[in-house]
Amino acid sequence: MTDSNFSSLPLSKAMLHNLDEIGFKAMTPVQAESLPHILKNCDVIVQAKTGSGKTAAFGLGVLHKLHVKKFRVQSLILCPTRELADQVAKELRRLAQATHNVKILTLCGGAAFAPQYESILHGAHIIVGTPGRVLQHLDKEHLSLKDLETLVLDEADRMLDMGFIDDINRIIAHAPENRQTLLFSATYPEKIMKLSSAVQKDALNIQTISGEQANKITEYFYEVAHDKKTSMLIKAIAHHKPQNILVFCNTKAETQDVADALSAAGIDALAIHGDLEQYQRTDVLVRFANKSCSVLVATDVAARGLDIKELEMVVNYDIPQDEETYTHRIGRTGRAGKEGLAITLFTDHQAFAMGNYRNTTRRSDDINKLNKVEDVTLTPPNVTIVLEGGKKDKMRPGDILGALTGEAGIEGKYVGKIDIYDRQSYVAIERSMVKKAYSYLKNGKIKGRTFPVWLFSEKNSGTGDKKKKVKAPRKQY
Repeated sequence: MTDSNFSSLPLSKAMLHNLDEIGFKAMTPVQAESLPHILKNCDVIVQAKTGSGKTAAFGLGVLHKLHVKKFRVQSLILCPTRELADQVAKELRRLAQATHNVKILTLCGGAAFAPQYESILHGAHIIVGTPGRVLQHLDKEHLSLKDLETLVLDEADRMLDMGFIDDINRIIAHAPENRQTLLFSATYPEKIMKLSSAVQKDALNIQTISGEQANKITEYFYEVAHDKKTSMLIKAIAHHKPQNILVFCNTKAETQDVADALSAAGIDALAIHGDLEQYQRTDVLVRFANKSCSVLVATDVAARGLDIKELEMVVNYDIPQDEETYTHRIGRTGRAGKEGLAITLFTDHQAFAMGNYRNTTRRSDDINKLNKVEDVTLTPPNVTIVLEGGKKDKMRPGDILGALTGEAGIEGKYVGKIDIYDRQSYVAIERSMVKKAYSYLKNGKIKGRTFPVWLFSEKNSGTGDKKKKVKAPRKQY
C-alpha cells in the first residue's frame, strides 16, 4: 500500500481525530502494509522490530472491531515480558482515547495474583499479558476466551526463545477456532513459520524490513602454519570481538582440542561432537543459544539442525571438503539483515584448494593486524543458572520469569532464554544480575517449593560438563 495517510483506512472519524491529536501523522511502513489486511479481519504474520510502529498496527485493528457494549474479553495480546506488556497496554489506552469505557487489563507474572482475579471479575475488553500468568488464570477458570475475536502474538520469536511455546498452545486451546490471529516477529526462523501454520489460517506474510533476506557476509582468509592455527584463531576472535562464534573442525578430536585451547586462553568455549552424552549435548547447546558461552566448536555433522539466531562469526578452522559445505557453513552468519564475518584458516599446502572458495568478491586480510592483538579475553553477556526442577515438576517458563521479575525485583530485560526439560530448567541471566537472581532462586520459592540451584562453572568450558557438586548425570530430557 503506497498511501501512508491514516485517512485512507476505514477508521471512525473519532479514531482518526485521536490519532492526529496524539501525533500519528502518517503510517509507518509496517502500518501501511499490514493495517489494510488487519482491518479486513485477515490473519497476518508481520516481520517487525521494536520501534516500527507494530503496536499501533495491531492495536488499531483490535480497537476497530471492538464492541464496547459487549463486556467480554474480545482480544488477547501475548507478550514475552511484563515490561513489554505494560508498554503495549499503555499505547493501547492512548489509541483508545476516542472510544469511551474501553477496559484494558494486564495479566503478568511478577504481579500479585489476587488483585488480577478481582479485576477479571469486573470484566475487560482487552487482555494484555505474559503467557504464563494468562494460562494460570485460564487453568483456574478465572478467565474465559469463548468470545475472543482477535489473538495477537507480539515478539513471537522472543516468546519461543524463552520457552513459552507449550503455554501458547495451551492458551490457544481455550480460544475459538473462528478468530483472527496476528503474529509479529523480528525474525523468521523455521519455528516461527511452524507456529504460524499451526495457529493461523491463510496468513498473509508481510515483510517491511529492507534487505532482510540478503546475507551480508565479509569473508577473510588467513594463510598460517599448521602449528600456529590455534594461536591465529585466538587472535582473530580477539581482534573482531564478536558476541558469538561457530568454529568448524573436520574431526571430533580436534573440536575438543580447539575448545580446550580457547578456554585456556580466556575465551569461553564449548565443543559439540558425537562423543558427548545427550545431557552434555543439551548443556552445550543451551548455553550457546542463550549467550552464556561465546564460542561453539563443532563438526559439520554435529552442527546439523542447529538454529542459532544472530550468529556474528563463522570460522573454518579446517577448510571444508567442498564449496557447497563452505557455502552452508558461512551462510549461518549474516542473516536477517545483520552483517556477518566468515574467517577461513589454511596452510600453504592448502593454498591451491582455496582457489575454489576465493574469488574477486572475497578478500585476504592483513595478518599483521592480528599479531598486534594483546587482550584475548572474551566474556559472554549472560550466565546460565540451572534449577533441578522441570516439566516433571510442572515447571513453566512463566513460573521462573514471574519469580525473578516479581519478588526478586529483576527487570525482564535482564532475563534471557528459559529452557525447560524433564528434570532441569535453564535460565540465562545478564551477568550484572546473576548474583541477585542466583540468591533469590536458591533461597526463594517457585510454585511454593524450593529447588536445588547451581551455576555452570565457566572453568569447565570446553567440556560441556556441569559443576562437580552435581553428582548424578541427568538422563531424562
